[in-house]
Amino acid sequence: MKSLVVLIIFSVYSLVTFPNQMVDKKPTNNNSIQLALLLDTSNSMDGLIDQAKSQLWKIVNELATSKKDGNPIDLYVALYEYGKDAIPQQEGHLRNIVPFTADLDKISEELFNLKTNGGNEFCGKVILDAVNNLQWKKSNDELKIIFIAGNEPFTQGDVEYKTACKKAVKNGIVVNTIFCGSYDEGVQTMWKDGADISDGKYINIDHNAAIVHIDAPQDADIIKLGQELNKTYIAFGNYGREKKEMQAEQDANSMSLSNEVMVERSVTKSGGQYRNSNWDLVDAKKDGSVKIEELKDEDLPDEMKKMSMQERKAYVDKMEKERAQIQVKINKLNDDRSKYVAQKLLENKNDNTLDAVMIKTIREQAKQKNYKFE
Repeated sequence: MKSLVVLIIFSVYSLVTFPNQMVDKKPTNNNSIQLALLLDTSNSMDGLIDQAKSQLWKIVNELATSKKDGNPIDLYVALYEYGKDAIPQQEGHLRNIVPFTADLDKISEELFNLKTNGGNEFCGKVILDAVNNLQWKKSNDELKIIFIAGNEPFTQGDVEYKTACKKAVKNGIVVNTIFCGSYDEGVQTMWKDGADISDGKYINIDHNAAIVHIDAPQDADIIKLGQELNKTYIAFGNYGREKKEMQAEQDANSMSLSNEVMVERSVTKSGGQYRNSNWDLVDAKKDGSVKIEELKDEDLPDEMKKMSMQERKAYVDKMEKERAQIQVKINKLNDDRSKYVAQKLLENKNDNTLDAVMIKTIREQAKQKNYKFE
């Protein structure tokens, strides 16, 4: 059975460039969490990939409540796949799909694009590649975590896992290992040793466990409001039009899994971690990265092209106000929903899934660096 390695790295938003995309600004504060999600897309790991797709928004929402020194955190995600035959052996059967980014829609899109296929899984090689090639923060006061999950021996490949794990520690990066199988087998195949070397935590999960989805009375209203949020986004330029389409596509992907996943995504969209200043005029105006008067008519959406400059500015202000009002409603409904779900979870508790072990581990390790959770 092939291993799937999930390397989840929460990262400070480092300079990231995608084709036709503006370069992300390097953060100036020291309140970030780095996460890299590295999935071995070899056979037998569809269950783990499904968990990652369905629980991305839940994990983001949990971490979005954290603060450091009283300030909200910046959350960034990177995505790898490895262990696939289609990726050449000379490249280690691994690929960095998305560098560190705060573009959560991009991460969601790529998770839904993943397909499993047989291959060789080299844990040491993929960890070392992530340590060497992702743009990690230099400060060791910030949270830099790797989660690597799989079900094949941790010792495979031409890069010694101990070498990779020791280099991670030297760079202030914690490596947590998640074995998809029995606890004892993971110990015997060196998954626990990898975590021990890197000051991380060893965990075993059932990657094929069915996810318990709980329907709450607030779900329909939150989903509707989440869709209303999309109308407040003003895409500019060709890239903006592409990203607005992606936003709608990721809504559809979430809905295809369950109402609960769409609810979690809607909550993410109503929070501070969902930032789109590289394509949305409301966010761009807010952070000062774009001046409306400097945009060409062809870069504007059709509804703004015939407006005067004063009308354009007023329109952006209107969308900003409407968005804020919708976000307040979503967050209020989610507060009520969280209480309802918490009670139901006591009746259907499953702490052996990807989101449960990740959230618990990150909370524990974040507190060691003075991060606080609401």
